[in-house]
Amino acid sequence: MKKIASVLLIIFIGFSGLFAQDNSGKKILQSLLEAQVNQENPGILFHVQSGNGEIKWGGSAGVAEIESGTKLIPDQTFRIASVTKTFIAASILRLWEDSKLKLEDPIAFYLSAQHAKILGEDYDLENISIIQVLRHNAGFYDHTYAPSFFEKVFQPGGYEWTRTEQLELCVDSGSPVGLPGEKFSYSDTGYIILGEIIENLQGKPLGLAIPEILDFEKLGIEKTAFEGLNQEVDQGRIHQYFNGQDTYSFHPSMDYFGGGGLLSTTEDLCIFFLALFNGKVFKNPSTLEKMLQKITYPEPPMLDYRIGIYLLEVNGLEAYSHAGFWGTQVIYLPELDLAMATNYSQIWKGKVSPIFGEALKAIMEKP
Repeated sequence: MKKIASVLLIIFIGFSGLFAQDNSGKKILQSLLEAQVNQENPGILFHVQSGNGEIKWGGSAGVAEIESGTKLIPDQTFRIASVTKTFIAASILRLWEDSKLKLEDPIAFYLSAQHAKILGEDYDLENISIIQVLRHNAGFYDHTYAPSFFEKVFQPGGYEWTRTEQLELCVDSGSPVGLPGEKFSYSDTGYIILGEIIENLQGKPLGLAIPEILDFEKLGIEKTAFEGLNQEVDQGRIHQYFNGQDTYSFHPSMDYFGGGGLLSTTEDLCIFFLALFNGKVFKNPSTLEKMLQKITYPEPPMLDYRIGIYLLEVNGLEAYSHAGFWGTQVIYLPELDLAMATNYSQIWKGKVSPIFGEALKAIMEKP
C-alpha cells in the first residue's frame, strides 16, 4: 500500500508541475469541463486544490442561465443542498468538543416542546441519540419521500416551508424505518432536527450559527452562506435545472433547515474539505477520527456513511465525499491530500460525478 501511495505521489507531483510551468494542467482540465457541457447539462463549475497549495485551479464551462445564455464563471454560487450536511455534522462535533452536548444524549433534551410532541407521536425520542441522527441510523422517515413534498415544491409560485411543517410531514406521511441504530436510512428529517439542536444551543438562526461555530473567517471561506443572508453570495447564484425545469425560483425553504440550505462556490467547498482533513476545523484529531468511524450493519447499507460524510472510490482511490440533490459533489482523496468540488447545472447520475474520474485519469496518464 505504501508503494502504491509513493507512485501516486510521484505522478501527482509531476502533474502539479504542469500548473507551475506552462499551464498545461489547466488547459487539460478546461478541455475536460468543455466536454461535460451538452443539451442535458448546460453548465459545470469545478475546482481542484491540494493541501500544499501547489495545485489550485477553478474553471467553468457552459452558461449560468439557458434563457439568457449568460456565460458561467468559476466563482459563482449555487445551492449545495445536502452537502450542507457535512457543515451541520462538523458543527455538532465542534459543540461536542466544547462540551455543549453529548453525542449519546437523547435528542429529546434539545428539541422544542412543540417539535418533541410532533415527533413523539411516532418516535421514542428518549431512545434516539444525537450520534444516531448524525449517522442516519435513527430510524427517521425522510419527509422528502412524501409525494406531497415535491408537489408543493413544483407548484407554480413555489411554496414556503417551515421546519415544523416538514417534521409534521415526516410523521403524517411515513412510519419509522427501523429501530434506533438498527440500519442506515438516509433522512433529511434527521438533519433538520440537528439544525434545530444547533439553533437552540447557540440561540441564533442556523445561518448565523454555522459560520460562527466553524469560524468561516479563519478558514478563509468567503462565499458560503445560507440563502438570504449575504447579498453578494445571493447575487452570484446560478440557475440550476431538474429534468429541464429551471429551479431558480423555487423557495429556499424547501431545503433550508439543516438537510440543506447553504449557497457556496466550488473553491469554498474545497477549502472546507481540506481544512477538515488537515486539522483546521476540530480542536482534537480524535474528533475527525470519530467523524470517519466506520459503522457496520446486519445488511450492507447503500452508502458507507459515517458522520456527515461517506466513503467511496474514484478510479480505485479512496475518497471521502458528500453530494447534493441539485448536482453538487465534493471529494477529498487522502492519498493525494487533494480536494475536488463540482456543480453540474443539471444533476448527473451515479455515486461519483463524471468530472472527478476524468480529472484523475488525466492526472494519472500525464507523463
